Order: sequence, then C-alpha cells, then structure tokens
Amino acid sequence: MQVASPQVRGSAPLAPRILALVPGGIGDQILFFPTLAGLRQRFPEAEIEVMVEPRAVSAYEICPSVNKVLTFPFKEQVSLGDLSDLLGRIRERQYDAVLSLGKGMGAKLLLWLTGIPKRVGYAPPGKPWLTDPVPLKPAEYAAEMYHDLLQGFGIFSKAGIPQIRLKKSHLEWAEQERKRLLGDPAKDYVLLHPGASQLSLQKGILKVYPPANWVKVIKGFREKRPELPLVLVLGPEDEKLADGFLSQLPDLWVSRPAQLGQLAALIAGATLLLCTDSAPMHLAVATQTPLVALFGPTDPTRLLPSEGPFRAVTAADGVIDSIPAEQILQVIFPA
Repeated sequence: MQVASPQVRGSAPLAPRILALVPGGIGDQILFFPTLAGLRQRFPEAEIEVMVEPRAVSAYEICPSVNKVLTFPFKEQVSLGDLSDLLGRIRERQYDAVLSLGKGMGAKLLLWLTGIPKRVGYAPPGKPWLTDPVPLKPAEYAAEMYHDLLQGFGIFSKAGIPQIRLKKSHLEWAEQERKRLLGDPAKDYVLLHPGASQLSLQKGILKVYPPANWVKVIKGFREKRPELPLVLVLGPEDEKLADGFLSQLPDLWVSRPAQLGQLAALIAGATLLLCTDSAPMHLAVATQTPLVALFGPTDPTRLLPSEGPFRAVTAADGVIDSIPAEQILQVIFPA
C-alpha cells in the first residue's frame, strides 16, 4: 500500500513523512531497527521520524534509517495535558503515516486522534481506529514481530537481524581503549557485561546475575583460557553491581564507554560477549559478535535470532540466580 505524498501550493510532491511510536528501552529500539530499515528501503526519500522515551534516545546515534528523533515519556504517568500536548506536536508536523508498537486500545485511540491518514498497528482485521491493522504474533523473535508492521505498507519481506552504523569516532575510541587496556589493539579479548536496566529492576524483573556467581565464572574462565583477557564493561547503572566482584578480582580490566556507539564498537571487536539479557546483548547481535547471554524470567526465543553465533543459558525455574557457574562455562567451552 502506498503512502501519499503531500502537495504544497502547486509544487512537486514532497517526500512522505512517516512517524514511528516506539516505547521501550535501548534494546527495544535496536530490535525495531529492521523495521525502520525496511521503511527506508521502500521509501528512500521519506522523512522518517521516531518518537521514543528519553532513556532510549542514544540508540539512534547508531541507526542509519532515521531523520529525526522526538521524545515522549510513554511509560510514565502522564496527564491529559501531556497527551493533548503530544497530539498537538504530532499534528503540527503533518505526517502522512504513523506506525506504533502499542498493543492496547489506548495506543490505537491515540493514533486515531492524531488524524494521520495512514495508521498502522497491531489489531485483528475489522477493528476500529487503525486504517491498516496487522496481526500480532507474540511468539516470534521480537525483531520479526515488529517488522510485521510493515505489512500495513505492503512490505512482506523478512526482518533479518538488526544492523547498526558505527561512526569513525566510535571505532577510533574502541581502538584506543583496547590499546589502553591490552597494550595491543589487535589482541583478542572477551567482554563481560553484568548489568540490567534500572527499569527492569524497578518492575521486579530480576535479570541480574549475582556477583558471587560472576566471580566463579571469571575464575573458571581464567583457568581454561588464562591467555585470553576478560574485560568488564560498565555503564553508570552497573557500578554498584560490579563493586560486588571487583573487590575480589582487583586485576580485572574495566572499560566505561561514555556513548552507546563506543560500547557497540568495543563489542564489535570482541571475541565473545558474556552478558545478561540487556541492551549490550542486542548490540552483539547487530555486530555479529559471538554471544553467551543469561536468561531468567525472559524468553530467549523472543529476544535472540534463531541463527547466528548467539547462545542462551536459561534458568530452568525462571530465576537467573539458579544458573550454576559450571553451566555457563560449559556453554562457553563445550566439550
């Protein structure tokens, strides 16, 4: 289905302007990148804009498909005044099409209230508010589920895995960081990221592996591959968690990237990333970096592609604490 181009006082048609409403954190944005890439491929001249939560803006420094990033606190308690202001902002920009990850009736009503001619979202056929409803398939890999929204634009290709664009400055920073830590920027290394988002912790979604268990994993790793450096990579939210095992492993190399692109470049150069279900996991997928990820309450079939060098270690009881260090080491070093 085509997106009509607006006309301005007898001039040639303008490029269509498309808005995507994408609630969620950085991981959700990365999983949405194939959808944006599909839009860009079909509408190369389009003005593609996204509206995301403030905590997720940094994801778009590595996304090649978007012209503009707007913000709105989707997951916070918002007033009627906030919603009225949001609608005003959207109407002012005169979009030709909008697509949304929102699954509830409120999201569909919001799209209808925008007055945008083409409104794509998840709903069974024949439901009101949307012009182009798309069936929701929650059992799919999330990148595929999001990509299904493109069916509303007549696009029926497969999503593939997310792809990112690393800036020259990000790659140069990673090279200097490897030189600082390892002496030789070409040396192989393994990255360990222990953290999970604060929002997950606030919601009681326990995706943090205990520091005492990490110590066992690191010591076991060093016994098997003493020549291969293991680098701990930390964001601001991870410092407190890392204190729990840095005191026992003071010789562990530590990197603290200040930008998401720097983190992505460091992951791209690694031999392996060992992490929990978190944003760096999706960066490893996007850079095709071999990955071992720990899962507790979340489902790896929805968050990792079925193909590629990506392995999940899943807690049988859904409690990440219950994964023994020995199980992780067996996945890293199969017999």
